[in-house]
Amino acid sequence: MLAEMQFKMTSTDLEVVLAVVRAKTLVEAGKRLGVDGSTVFRSVQRLEKGLGQRLFERSRSGSQPTELALQLVQHAERIEFELEAARTAMQKDRDGLVTGSVRIAMTDTILRGLVLPVLGDLAIAQPLLQFELTTSNEFASLAKRDTDIALRVTRQPHDHLVGKLIGRMRMALFGPRTHNMPNFDLSNLSRCAWIAPDDALPAHSTVQWRKRHYPQVTPRYKVNSILSVVDAIASGLGIGLIPLFLAQHRSDLVQLSEPLDECETQLWLLTHTESRHITRVSTTYTYLANHLVLE
Repeated sequence: MLAEMQFKMTSTDLEVVLAVVRAKTLVEAGKRLGVDGSTVFRSVQRLEKGLGQRLFERSRSGSQPTELALQLVQHAERIEFELEAARTAMQKDRDGLVTGSVRIAMTDTILRGLVLPVLGDLAIAQPLLQFELTTSNEFASLAKRDTDIALRVTRQPHDHLVGKLIGRMRMALFGPRTHNMPNFDLSNLSRCAWIAPDDALPAHSTVQWRKRHYPQVTPRYKVNSILSVVDAIASGLGIGLIPLFLAQHRSDLVQLSEPLDECETQLWLLTHTESRHITRVSTTYTYLANHLVLE
């Protein structure tokens, strides 16, 4: 108790705790803070000694936060938010232009098919804004501030996030406009050459649908992205299931089925409840909410 009374915690101490909780390892936390892992280790040791309590339990999977660490994180995040808001206010141009960098996470499919076509107008309207566009099939954490805005294909976004439903993600079976490919027999789709995502996307709705309805089919071509499925179909290699929005306005693809209800999901635009008050984030979020269209 005496140690707790004498110890004076600083905002820098809270920043260390926040970094370790988000990064899960001391080495990764050090990268976020711009120091090495041993420096983070010593900082955590000093904090634990000063507080008289453990902040993290070490395990093979990393540093697991104790209840005390999680309580401190809440304070650290509030400080982080206020600092970010202050920076935004100071950076705002006298002409009302917004400055700073906005991180947007999504899949490459969403980036190419929906975001890139509309982002240019925002860049023109806000010439001082910068954009970090990251693509991955893994969810970037909004809670851990790995990204400012996320576009996610899901039916159930987390309750603690601010979100807008952009629309339904609908899938259908497509083939190439030209039928100059081997085994192209629409009367017997199981004999066609199929193109499908590889093991990197085992839970994708199109993979699950094919396995349910054509369990005897082994895809002749496996690729590691939905965009590659589209390109392979257009090249005349075979047939495959792809989102309708990627096939719009393409003369080299032909739709072979009605939209498949079992494959349908939703696209959500999401941000953290606190991030929406940051001007650069709210400006980008509002623009995307008003301009992204998924028919």
